[in-house]
Amino acid sequence: QELTTVRVQDPRVHNEGSWNSYVDYKIFLHTNSKAFTAKTSCVRRRYREFVWLRRQLQRNAGLVPVPELPGKSAFFVGSTDEFIERRRQGLQRFLEK
Repeated sequence: QELTTVRVQDPRVHNEGSWNSYVDYKIFLHTNSKAFTAKTSCVRRRYREFVWLRRQLQRNAGLVPVPELPGKSAFFVGSTDEFIERRRQGLQRFLEK
């Protein structure tokens, strides 16, 4: 049986305390599918890259509903651990769907 798992983990705050701070997340993929040459992959992505991915999926999905992303904070201030963890969990659910 083919299996693919994806995990969103290890959020990192960059430029903490400045007006242009942001968080990126480690996206880890593992599969035993023959369709993939690499069985594991790991990249770091920002929330805005998930927004881009969702738009691309919507463009090509036809009538298939595309899952929602977790909310965006208009005023992200530093490292609100609870907010970052809620967003990480929401991004995890998005990728699983």
